[in-house]
Amino acid sequence: MKPVLQEIVSHLKRRKVDYADARFVDAEDETIAARNGVLEANSRSRSRGIGVRVLWKGSWGFAATDNLADLGVADRALAVAQATHRASATPARLADVQPVKASWKTPCQVDPFKVPLSKKIALLAAVSEGLHKGKRIVSGNASYTAYRTKKIFASTEGALIEQEITECGAGAVAVAAGNGTVQSRSYPNSHRGDFVTGGWEHIEAMRMQDHVERVRDEAEQLLDAPDLPEGTYDLILWGPQLALQVHESCGHPIEADRVLGTEQSLAGGSFLQPDKLGKFKYGSGYVTISLDGTIPGGLGSYGYDDEGVPTARGPVIDGGVFVGYLTSRETAARLKLKPNGAMRADSWSRIPLIRMMNISLEPGNWEADELLADSDGAILLDINKSWSIDDRRLNFQFGCEAAWQLKGGRRAKLFRNPIYSGMTPQFWGSCDAVCSKAHWRVWGVPNCGKGVPGQTARVGHGAAPSRFRGIKMGASK
Repeated sequence: MKPVLQEIVSHLKRRKVDYADARFVDAEDETIAARNGVLEANSRSRSRGIGVRVLWKGSWGFAATDNLADLGVADRALAVAQATHRASATPARLADVQPVKASWKTPCQVDPFKVPLSKKIALLAAVSEGLHKGKRIVSGNASYTAYRTKKIFASTEGALIEQEITECGAGAVAVAAGNGTVQSRSYPNSHRGDFVTGGWEHIEAMRMQDHVERVRDEAEQLLDAPDLPEGTYDLILWGPQLALQVHESCGHPIEADRVLGTEQSLAGGSFLQPDKLGKFKYGSGYVTISLDGTIPGGLGSYGYDDEGVPTARGPVIDGGVFVGYLTSRETAARLKLKPNGAMRADSWSRIPLIRMMNISLEPGNWEADELLADSDGAILLDINKSWSIDDRRLNFQFGCEAAWQLKGGRRAKLFRNPIYSGMTPQFWGSCDAVCSKAHWRVWGVPNCGKGVPGQTARVGHGAAPSRFRGIKMGASK
């Protein structure tokens, strides 16, 4: 496909456009799911095509095709840009970047697409059947998904980049019913489990079968547990829930297109406006949050974005102070910042948007057992169940699968249906302890939605157990 893409950008360069790029994407995915020991889903799909962006007199145009010999896609993208120009008020300008010729590939020990189908089905069937063996378990579920994306990017500036990204993940959930309620427990996380950039080795390392009995038993125990009483508690957030907290209350508000009002149609804007950059107290001094697309295995790790900009690492919250955005070349120019490789599209048929890479709460100094021992009476929450946040990413409410009150450094009384709420700066301002690197890991979120038409991104969030003081909590009804 390289000659085709180079012909497209050469043609557009001859048409005197400001800038153009052409992106070939060959995307393959596989999903398998089992319920109560029986295969429920087994699908595999592949999609290939070319997307072309054109900047003409400061206005954007885009066109796409699944006909890999269709060079007319270039002129269609230019025609859109020319039509858009009639209604454009402010011409777009791109921050300068060094065009590169490069290739990048996900480290992958075991190709998930080459693992025998029978082996995958057998694993998921065994896990789901084991989960279903509880007397009050109505459903045991296990699923696995893998993605492989091959991309070639070329631009009128001379960039030519090849990438191959392999991602996979799995999860399991037991659903119990009784006592007038329905409860669930998941492993290792809810919402399809945990995902990485990597291969089948990640699925094997999860050892899902080793956790079947605990997950099944906890789902049944929740049926008999009381609701969490309403009150103000010290809160310990365990890794996967803290990862989602970072995602919703930091990752989305730092997307510069959302900040500047050019992408607000899904989930609104951001309270982190440009006048706050470098000044605003987002959280306590214990809170340092970074963007990093280079973390090995992180679901938000890649070599280059869909503008040909290399992925980056840098702070967005530094010791509690807001210091950075996720940017495109266009938003970086408007904000007078350096682009950090955050523009990604979920297919050849979509325009790139600013998307999270790995957005992570950096580790602190506490050991987990020390934190629990120092937090008598606090409530520990584990694994997300629901979320809600306003259109500026300020006021939020999250529900979790289970809550435990701590006593003597241990999880003591179990509660069901826990929720907690807060306002983003006050919540992060109440953080007074973050566990160390030994307890820190990156959690993969495979279902981040944005844009109209909607796009789904796969992103990552590093987190370690952390404590927040004086948080309003209760039970969902």
